[in-house]
Amino acid sequence: MQTTAHTLHPVAVATVHSADSITAVNATDDLRNIGISAHIDAGKTTLSERILFYAGRIRAVGEVHDRGATMDFMPLERERGITIRSAATQVQWEGRAINLIDTPGHVDFTVEVERALSVLDGAVLVLCGVSGVEAQTLTVDRQMRRYALPRLVFINKLDRPGADAEAVVRELRARIDPRAVFINVPLYDDDGRGPALSGVVDVITGEALRFTGAHGSVVVREPCPQGMAGELRRHRQRLLEALADVDDGILEKVLGEEEPTPEEIIAVLRRATIEGHVTPVLCGSAYHDVGVQPLLDAVVRYLPRPSERPRTVTDLGSGAPLRLDRGAEGPLCAFAFKIDDGAYGQLTYVRLLQGRLRRGQRVVNMRTGDRLKVGRLGRMHAGAMEEIEGASAGDIVALFGVECAHGDTFTDGELRCAVAPITVPEAVMAVAVALAGGHDRRGEARLSKALGRFTREDPSFRVRRDEESGETILAGMGELHLEVYLERMRVEYGLELEVSAPEVAYRESITTTSEFDHVHKKQDGGHGQYARVQGRLRPVKGEDPLATEFVTALSGASIPREFIPACQQGFADALAAGGLLGAPVVGVRLELVDGAAHEKDSSALAFRIATRNAVRAAIREAESMVLEPCMAVSLTVPADFHGAALSSVIRRRGRVALQEQGSARAGNRIEAVVPLAEMFGYAAELRSRTQGQGSFSMVFAGYEEVPKGLIRGLVERYGARGRR
Repeated sequence: MQTTAHTLHPVAVATVHSADSITAVNATDDLRNIGISAHIDAGKTTLSERILFYAGRIRAVGEVHDRGATMDFMPLERERGITIRSAATQVQWEGRAINLIDTPGHVDFTVEVERALSVLDGAVLVLCGVSGVEAQTLTVDRQMRRYALPRLVFINKLDRPGADAEAVVRELRARIDPRAVFINVPLYDDDGRGPALSGVVDVITGEALRFTGAHGSVVVREPCPQGMAGELRRHRQRLLEALADVDDGILEKVLGEEEPTPEEIIAVLRRATIEGHVTPVLCGSAYHDVGVQPLLDAVVRYLPRPSERPRTVTDLGSGAPLRLDRGAEGPLCAFAFKIDDGAYGQLTYVRLLQGRLRRGQRVVNMRTGDRLKVGRLGRMHAGAMEEIEGASAGDIVALFGVECAHGDTFTDGELRCAVAPITVPEAVMAVAVALAGGHDRRGEARLSKALGRFTREDPSFRVRRDEESGETILAGMGELHLEVYLERMRVEYGLELEVSAPEVAYRESITTTSEFDHVHKKQDGGHGQYARVQGRLRPVKGEDPLATEFVTALSGASIPREFIPACQQGFADALAAGGLLGAPVVGVRLELVDGAAHEKDSSALAFRIATRNAVRAAIREAESMVLEPCMAVSLTVPADFHGAALSSVIRRRGRVALQEQGSARAGNRIEAVVPLAEMFGYAAELRSRTQGQGSFSMVFAGYEEVPKGLIRGLVERYGARGRR
């Protein structure tokens, strides 16, 4: 029996004065940048808390349900028991620095996951051992694939009744990743009341790992129990078969019935994981202190160093791709992926893609051209900061007091490049807000300050003013998203607001082609306005129902080249003005085929107005359709209430995609696509229909056409004004 104790040494918040020490600690080969992502309630924050404890970053473990989790540092997060904003920290493990970002699990805060994953080199996908692959898991998987992130999977909560690691992996292989293979499996002992999770068995070494001491901080290694020998052989064989597909050395040994050494397996598994050929799966229970240290070992062993994932940016001079592969020795390039306007002023989280950054250094904002001085440089530990002197390529740090926006690129002036912006989803819900009690100059100033701050911090939170009604419109990713910001305005800014009922962000489109030939002519003394535009408006047929296209197919110089951008702006104006509901028009293609200009009276403004009016008329003449946001809804209900839950979904215009019978403890699962407009108040209905035993989650699935029979009611409700 072998016992390993990881020393628990707390790291205090401090100012680091030696740039050399920072460079040594964060040398590219000694650094990992990882994010922890999952469906809500899979245990991400609890897992993060255990990682901080075992790595010596905190003295005592805080729990989410006790409102004491380190990474949930916002008061609102602790009050609600959910992660709202991603939080960053750095820990040391086995001589390696790990930059860790804990991300939200709720779909309403998916942009937090998006921008975190955009700067990371690897990820840990957490699955619940009972619920398996859930709705938001699929969204997170798509986000990880968008950035081609190597990942580990951690099956959590395997101590719970109904947990089944093998069933979860079968579902994982079927729905997300057929390359998933166990590298450790759960170890259960019978404590007299039934099987109890006591450790894990390492598939590579064949050892059993048990976790004892304070919060499982001591790892005891012993031979695999005899009763698990067959299961161990089966999982090891599957792992070797997966590796044999990518490595000839392993293949030869498998064919020759030889046993590869653990060192050979680890080396090949690392390469296969980084290249995306294999996804290692680990097991445990963060809350019961089982399996977290092996996960940290796997992060260091199998996830890539920053130098193994050089980034490609756009050269602003040539427009060509530029590969940043010179590490700390190359010219500086840093990407601002998150803004936090908090207690320290504006904090700008940046990922150093290349080069070095020191306190006092001058940098250039590639978007604005401004040359800025880095007055303070820090490393974040959730809501606290540690000032540092410098950092090098691959690191994630924070700049203080630097004026910039989310998505800006900084260089030292030697490079002129920009990082591609992240994908920001469309808002799907909106509310109108006004100060309670009417006009109040001080209140309006506080409201303006709050909205300015929140829109800087969160690109998925949008604010506009309805010119016709004078209302302030807040738009976001869902009820919870908007509810959180309204609560923050009340608590942090002392604002009492009157809020309208949430309304859905409808979109409009057309199903038929409409021709136009429009002349804009105005004479009011002096130079007049003249523009003629001719073309057609047709529906776009493609995968993205929200796409719009502007195409010119002009013969000769019928419309001077300098007026084409104005035509394109007029097209955008018309789409924004909307049609039947006044909602934005999407999924259309404008083909500009002819026109005419006057030598003296034509101008950019004239062509903008002409195109806008022509397109608006074409929209009215074409056959219209209304699009509504739909949600992928996943329900878990006891078998006795399956029928009641199913009927509640169908009654809300749900399209059922899956019905799955689970165990008596885990419950049955129903998956459906349901219009967002039908989901208001569903939580209360589901509780009523299932005697409080049912639960559901939902993620944005896309836009679909509203049935013709419902459009008249929408028109009567919204009219041509198009609120939201």
